[in-house]
Amino acid sequence: MNRVDAARSGDGAVGAATVPLTTWIGFSIMGVAMFIAVLDVQIVATSLTTIQDALDLFPDQISWIQTAYLIAEVIAIPLTGLLIRGLSMRGLFVVAVTLFTFSSVGCAGSDSFETLIVWRALQGFFGGTLIPIAFTAGLILFPSRLQGPASTVAGVLAVLAPTVGPIVGGWITTTFSWHWLFLINVVPGFLCAVAGTMLVPADKADAGELRRLDVLSLILMAVALAALEIGLKDAPQHGWISLRVGSLLAVAAVGLALFAYRTLGAKHPVVELRTLRDDKNFAVGCALSFLLGVGIFGSVYLMPVFLGFVREHTALEIGKIVFVTGVAQIIAAPIVVALERRIDARILSAIAFLGLAVGLYLSAFQTEETDFGVMFWPQVIRGAAIMFALIAPLRIALTHLPAPQVPDASGLFNLMRNLGGAIGIALADTVIYGRIPAYVSDIAARLKAGDVTMAREVGIPVDTFLQRLHTQLDDVEQAALKHLIEKLALTHVINEAWLMLAGVSLLALVLIPFADYKRGDY
Repeated sequence: MNRVDAARSGDGAVGAATVPLTTWIGFSIMGVAMFIAVLDVQIVATSLTTIQDALDLFPDQISWIQTAYLIAEVIAIPLTGLLIRGLSMRGLFVVAVTLFTFSSVGCAGSDSFETLIVWRALQGFFGGTLIPIAFTAGLILFPSRLQGPASTVAGVLAVLAPTVGPIVGGWITTTFSWHWLFLINVVPGFLCAVAGTMLVPADKADAGELRRLDVLSLILMAVALAALEIGLKDAPQHGWISLRVGSLLAVAAVGLALFAYRTLGAKHPVVELRTLRDDKNFAVGCALSFLLGVGIFGSVYLMPVFLGFVREHTALEIGKIVFVTGVAQIIAAPIVVALERRIDARILSAIAFLGLAVGLYLSAFQTEETDFGVMFWPQVIRGAAIMFALIAPLRIALTHLPAPQVPDASGLFNLMRNLGGAIGIALADTVIYGRIPAYVSDIAARLKAGDVTMAREVGIPVDTFLQRLHTQLDDVEQAALKHLIEKLALTHVINEAWLMLAGVSLLALVLIPFADYKRGDY
């Protein structure tokens, strides 16, 4: 019996036997592939305008380069359990990383919007499966005493990629052409695929799982998740109660309800939802994963917006500043490993989300002059908290489950983090789009009334302000003043968005007591 089969035959992961070096290497390969897939989203995000210029795209088309990837990704993530059963862990990994790499080449070779979107969707689907595979392997391939280190390795790679993405994307943009945003995946992707065929532990595939696929449930899930993703993308600009967004969210709600009803009663479900219904700890862990996604992706979104539009830094400069979060995550990782087996996961989760809320709150007092120095400690606190907030809820959610349930459960756990990220970005954008007109009007009115304090805050020398207060500004001066007002207004609304994210993170403290986790259970 091979190692993965042995794991699935018992109540949990592999027994206490020594884990072969090849298993660690195979697991590391899966982690690297996941890192590449997550990194791809961020490095492309830093260079969307470059791609827009190269392919002569309209402004409303450019966001679809990311949206196509993200829609396919959120559809693929919950399907990973089914695909692991149907293709085996090794089989799915090799297929996914191979086709992800091939799709990256297709993206680089695209010469039109339509072609690029098709390749991005394929890239997102196969990249999406690589995320839960790594977390599943960390729980199935290792005994209980090693699950913490293995999960931490996967966690570091998963949350480090969004932090490293801006600096890698900025470097590629300033050094090479946009094609290399995708071609950078080719060599590591090829090496991971080849190494995976030899080093990822083998297990048996059950092709019958794919033959018994509930196509209607799959369609319901795909349509619902796609509608939800598009609705969240459009809500900040079109309005949450607009006909367009309301219709998309209604389709998502009805589709997910029908999917859940059909799936919960199915003998061979596309996604095993019964664990979410019947296991309180898993449900709490998924909710915490969702809240973590709001905090991670919301903060990763707000920092470049502030540094790019207010501080007017380049992509590479932004990457260097936000890299502090990644360094803090790496430093925190061994501390997480040391503590996560010794302290009740509920306590660690509470400390983690409280720390995350503090780190987010400390960023809510930025001025137009805020830069690396002021941003340093909030980033350090957030980076350390994120590592604890990923691993502790994972233990609450997954480590007590029988191994056969882990692939589906891992997919749902990771899906919740991604959906939380989409909602976090949508909420942050809603604050920005919804509040900035009021701030612009208020600042302009106070300047017109001769408010010297506001003139200083905007950045106008007091003498100049008083001299020109009742004179007509020319077009150049009006444009310059408008720019200053908008920068200050943007600073204020971004601060409000930070406060909103901090408040959302504190909701975790309400959920954690519902988990029945006891130290040593798992």
